[in-house]
Amino acid sequence: MKTKSSSWSVAQSDDLYGFKRWGNGHLSVDDDGFVAMQPLTDGRSVRIVDVVNEARSMGLKAPMVIRFQDLLRHRVIQLNELFNKAIKEEGYKGSYRGVFPIKVNQLREVVDEIVAAGKDYNYGLEAGSKPELMIALAMHEGSQRLIICNGYKDNDYIRLALLGRKLGKKIILVVEQLSELDEIIRLSAETGVKPLIGFRAKLQTRGEGKWALSSGENAKFGLNTAEILFAIEKLRAAKLTQSLRLVHFHIGSQVPNILTIKNAVVEASRVYCQLAKMGFPMGYLDVGGGLGIDYDGSRTNFESSMNYSMEEYARDVVFNIREICNSMDVEVPDIVSESGRAIVAPHSLLVVEVFERINKRESLGQQHQPEEKHKVVQDLETLLRNKTKLGRLERFHDALQKKDEAFSLFNLGYLDLENRAAAESLFWQICEQIAKEGRKAGYQPEELHELDTLLADQYVCNFSVFQSLLDHWALKQLFPIAPLHRLNEKPTVNAILVDITCDSDGKIASFIDLQDVKDYITLHPLNKQPYYLGIFLTGAYQDIMGDLHNLFGRVNEVHVFLEDDEPNGFYIEEALSGSRIADVIEGVQYQQEDLCRKMKAQIDAATKKDMVKPREGVRLLELYESQMLNKTYLNIEKKAAKAKRSH
Repeated sequence: MKTKSSSWSVAQSDDLYGFKRWGNGHLSVDDDGFVAMQPLTDGRSVRIVDVVNEARSMGLKAPMVIRFQDLLRHRVIQLNELFNKAIKEEGYKGSYRGVFPIKVNQLREVVDEIVAAGKDYNYGLEAGSKPELMIALAMHEGSQRLIICNGYKDNDYIRLALLGRKLGKKIILVVEQLSELDEIIRLSAETGVKPLIGFRAKLQTRGEGKWALSSGENAKFGLNTAEILFAIEKLRAAKLTQSLRLVHFHIGSQVPNILTIKNAVVEASRVYCQLAKMGFPMGYLDVGGGLGIDYDGSRTNFESSMNYSMEEYARDVVFNIREICNSMDVEVPDIVSESGRAIVAPHSLLVVEVFERINKRESLGQQHQPEEKHKVVQDLETLLRNKTKLGRLERFHDALQKKDEAFSLFNLGYLDLENRAAAESLFWQICEQIAKEGRKAGYQPEELHELDTLLADQYVCNFSVFQSLLDHWALKQLFPIAPLHRLNEKPTVNAILVDITCDSDGKIASFIDLQDVKDYITLHPLNKQPYYLGIFLTGAYQDIMGDLHNLFGRVNEVHVFLEDDEPNGFYIEEALSGSRIADVIEGVQYQQEDLCRKMKAQIDAATKKDMVKPREGVRLLELYESQMLNKTYLNIEKKAAKAKRSH
């Protein structure tokens, strides 16, 4: 649909931001220019801005995490059904027994939903620490669901796992280091509980992408071939041969290339078959994590993408295990996978509000013309008019030279502040003029490719990269970002996003692109209405890994479900208020009451010295104490955007 005022269409917005490419059928743009979520891809959709406005009516503003719980359930069911389909089509004699790795998102509301959705599939949990194991023990239901215990283990960790075995739970302790096996054997004898044991194999096959170095010979976890043989001897000596049930491997998170997964599965299947032939009962092969998310929609082996689908992943895992087991005349195992990112990443997004635009061309010198223009300013004005019709590249070189000349003259004391400001402003105007000409011409010399990046505005957003998008800052992980409304209008502003922290690297300056990574995103000009951006596919790791940088704390959060009796209806089942100032300061060992008491003492002292009036002192203390109960993020007051409600 095209608007009356322009030739821009929602289809063009859909293509520009790539909803169809990376949205996996869950996201679309409606005729009025709003982004709509289809959690179950069954035709029912929810405008995301409607959810934001509903949350606002409940007192919750952006920044805000929105969880579409139906989508979370959908992903659990989808993974299990695709493995079951592959097992049936390949004539595989074993079963699929997936587990969700709690470390990917430990939040109760996420784990709750996954456990409920996985009930009919005996879908289990994976723990990598004592706190995670304690969650798994309490949340785990059913004797057929697995609990896989990874990570470094002390005696208490092992005792907890053995406690679960006493309760009839199918808990497998995965041996990551030889020393762990000694303690498992000792505590098993002490408690009289026969453990279920797995070996994590340190494969030669290495992963790809950002986490490639976490696998291979130098991996942090796992037993090499010689250590596996030592471990076998220890089990035999302890008369625990019947306890060895599983081989496990992990080749890193977000594996972009299906060939890497195939090679790792083949190698691990060989290890599994060798152990089975040596007389161990076995029964499970755990292919670990690595199932990716196509963050940019390019369907390539780029580190932020994946050149395979979830269906292809399941089929290749099943096929290769079957082929190796058949060739070695070994009964096929039940297949375990620890897919976390693929399950939880799509179900949530971060909504941020843009509240300010910083434009370097508008802010530098345009309103402050020098009374007496220096020659360097006059030369730049001549370049801007370009009456001699110099080429783009020549003008750019000349403008750079004059800008540097102005800087040198200023440092030497030959150029005043007004002339320096005028020179800078003229330089940016020339750059903008050259960039516009380049867009019309189509061809752009290589030296001018960076002009759009140099000219990009800064859109200031009310959030913290360090709290809500830690992987972007630390690992340069790309996340799809797009406006949630106004998509029937043509976006005209190239921008980078900056947060409200006091750090210069608190920004997003890398964005997905079909061909490459872009250094800016094209957005709409700001007006007096709220302007919301969605940062998508953030359900894995980002919810839990953020720190308390600048003491901003957790953002507001809402959990959305589809309504069964309305075509496009939804309801917010749960709304979680973000951190208050009192919450975060107490998290770093300050006490609210103590700080208020100290502040009162200072105000009382100032009142005695007549620095403030008594009534003014009371108001100051009330302000300080009331702020303790306020949210940590900025309180942006704008007129609420009008959006048609769909429920």
